[in-house]
Amino acid sequence: MTLNQAGLQVLEAFERGLDPRHPEHSQIPAHVLGYGEISTVFAIQAEGLEDLAFKRLPLFYSVGEVEQYQAAYEEYNRLLQEEIGLRLPAHSCIDFLNESDRPILYIVQKQLASASIGHQALHLLSREMVRILIRRALQEMRLVWDFNQRQDRLQVALDGQISNWSIDGFEPGNPHVTLDTGLTYLDTSTPLFRVEGVEQLDPELFLRSAPSFLAWILRLFFLEDVVNRYYDFHRVAVDLVANFYKEQRPELVPGIIIEVNDFFAGEAAALGVEPLTEEEVRSYYREDALIWRLYLAMRRIDRTIRTRILRKEYPYILPGRIKR
Repeated sequence: MTLNQAGLQVLEAFERGLDPRHPEHSQIPAHVLGYGEISTVFAIQAEGLEDLAFKRLPLFYSVGEVEQYQAAYEEYNRLLQEEIGLRLPAHSCIDFLNESDRPILYIVQKQLASASIGHQALHLLSREMVRILIRRALQEMRLVWDFNQRQDRLQVALDGQISNWSIDGFEPGNPHVTLDTGLTYLDTSTPLFRVEGVEQLDPELFLRSAPSFLAWILRLFFLEDVVNRYYDFHRVAVDLVANFYKEQRPELVPGIIIEVNDFFAGEAAALGVEPLTEEEVRSYYREDALIWRLYLAMRRIDRTIRTRILRKEYPYILPGRIKR
């Protein structure tokens, strides 16, 4: 999937007129579809860009870094789709220099119906169908760890939280999920995979959006653990379940844990994944929520220092208050 020349010009104009502090007030209208820790996803309301989702990554210091990232991104998508068998949306990468000569990369994906995304759909589905959705997500994720077990030199990681899955053919007026329902995996912008034990994505990119006064602490105490968690099926499942607290559906957690443990003891028994406990999930969520709440507060302080005191560019878009 590629943009024509006119679409590329509109995207470059969007970047030039983007207000990172108030993206909704940018010169070209855009709607924020979602915030990540280091990226933001937009629907850009301009001719030629309809039905597309744009994930903006202002992480890079040089064109060489962009090229290295794109190579890892394309290979990660190939592994997930062709070698492992996950379904992915049509996608492409577009990069250019902004007015400050900073490389900006946009990942372009076909935009899927918002109601079909897991964290939206779970508010429409019955309790039983939410459990079916979780099992389907686990079945898709199992393909990754089955692949890893067969490999000597390759290991692939995955962020399996519910907001990274789209339900194929989902109808909000008739919300329904079965064990035959197809899922599409959305979050391929963090291409975590190892070749001969070597990470193919530079982990330092995770620290680019961090305040400079925190970067050394994050590198020393958190970076390796954050990366490693996505290679561990148990920890990925804990993160998946813990997100139901964030999505304001804590009453679903006990039943989902039963579903996850039944899956690990049955269909995925050959992987030898340890079962989850409710206390483990609750503790993980509390710690994770606290860390990210403090981290976001520090990023806001960093933005103020850079823009109002140092009069420098702050290229990252921070979310508003996140309900947890």
